[in-house]
Amino acid sequence: MGTTHPLRVQKKFFTFGDLRDGMVLDCGARLGPVTIAYETLGNLRAERNNALLILHACTGDSHVAGVYDDADERPGWWDAMVGPGKPIDTRRYFVICSNILGSCMGSTGPSSINPATGKPYGLDFPMVTIRDMVRAQRRLLEHLGIPRLLAAIGGSVGGMQVLQWCATYPELVKAAIPLATTTRHSAQAIAFNEVARQAIMADPLWRGGDYYQGEKPGLGLALARMIGHVTYLSDESMREKFGRRLLNEGGCFSFDFAGDFQVESYLRYQGKKFVERFDANSLLYITKAGDYFDLAPENGGLDNPAISGIRFLVISFTSDWLYPTYQSRELVSALKKRGCDVSFCEIEARWGHDAFLLPNARLGDIIRGFLDGLETEE
Repeated sequence: MGTTHPLRVQKKFFTFGDLRDGMVLDCGARLGPVTIAYETLGNLRAERNNALLILHACTGDSHVAGVYDDADERPGWWDAMVGPGKPIDTRRYFVICSNILGSCMGSTGPSSINPATGKPYGLDFPMVTIRDMVRAQRRLLEHLGIPRLLAAIGGSVGGMQVLQWCATYPELVKAAIPLATTTRHSAQAIAFNEVARQAIMADPLWRGGDYYQGEKPGLGLALARMIGHVTYLSDESMREKFGRRLLNEGGCFSFDFAGDFQVESYLRYQGKKFVERFDANSLLYITKAGDYFDLAPENGGLDNPAISGIRFLVISFTSDWLYPTYQSRELVSALKKRGCDVSFCEIEARWGHDAFLLPNARLGDIIRGFLDGLETEE
C-alpha cells in the first residue's frame, strides 16, 4: 500500500577526494574517494542564512522526513518533527541531513568498494571518529554553498556530532540543539557497545569482517541489535508495553526456549528486522566511534573560545538511562562557564532514550520556539 504523504524527497550523493588526495582521518589513515549520501528539504534563501543541519543517531540515515515516492510506505525517521508547518518547518528552513561516514546507508563505509582492491573494505576500512564524520559533513556544506549553519540539531550519536561541530567549527554554527546525548560515554555505555560488538564477532559467519561474498552474520547482528534496543527503552515503557504478558493466550509456559514472553518476541523481531537493513561491520565502526568520542570539560573538549558565540538548547529526558539527565546538566554547566547562552530542558517522558524520536508536543514546542528566536535575531 502506498502513501499520500505531501512531502517528496530525493537521496543525493556527494563524492570528494581520490586514492591519493583523500580525507586524512584521526587514526592517521587517508580515505578516498569519500561519498556522502544526503537529503535536503525546503529552499535555501538567497542570503543562505536559513540552513539547518540535522544529525542522525547511530543506525539512522539521511532520510529524516518525507517519502521518496508513492510506493514508499514509511516516511523519514523524524517525520513528526520535520516538514511543512511542523516544528522544524521546511517552508522556512533549508534542512540538510547526511548519512554518517562509516555507515552503510549510502555513505562510504566498510561495505563500500575499496578502489585499491575492487572488493568491499571490510576491516580494511580505517577506524573513523565523530570528528571525522563532522569533517566530511563540512565538505558537504562547502559543496552546497552553505557559509554558516543557522543551527545544528541531533540526538544521541547525532547530538555528539552537534557538539563536535561546535568544538571544531564554532564560527560556522549560530546555534546548537543537542538532545539525549553526552560529552562522552560512561563505562556502562561502553560496556553495552562492547557486548554488542562481541556478539557480532562471535558469529562464525562474520569471518573477520570478510563476509560480503556469502551469508552475513545475521545471528550476531540480531543479538547486537537486541542488546542495543534494551538500552533505548526504559523500565516503565517495557512494563507498560509488555509487562510479563505471554505469547500463549492460555497463559501456559512452553517449557522450552522458543520464547514465552511478548518482550522476547519483540526483541527477536527487532533483531531480525535490523539484519535486513544494516551492515554488521558498520555497527562495529560506529559504536567504536561513539566510545572514542570525548568532549568532557576536564579534557578541554569545549575550550575553543569561539564557542561562546553559539546559542545552545540542551534537552534531556527523564527516563533516559543510557544518557541520563545528569550528563546533560554537566554539559550545561561547562557551556555556561565558557560564557555560552544556554537553555536547558528536561522533558518528562516514559519511553527512555528513544523518546527524542517519538512524537512529543512539548519537544516540538520547545524546538519551534528556540528556532523562532534565532529567526527574530536575523
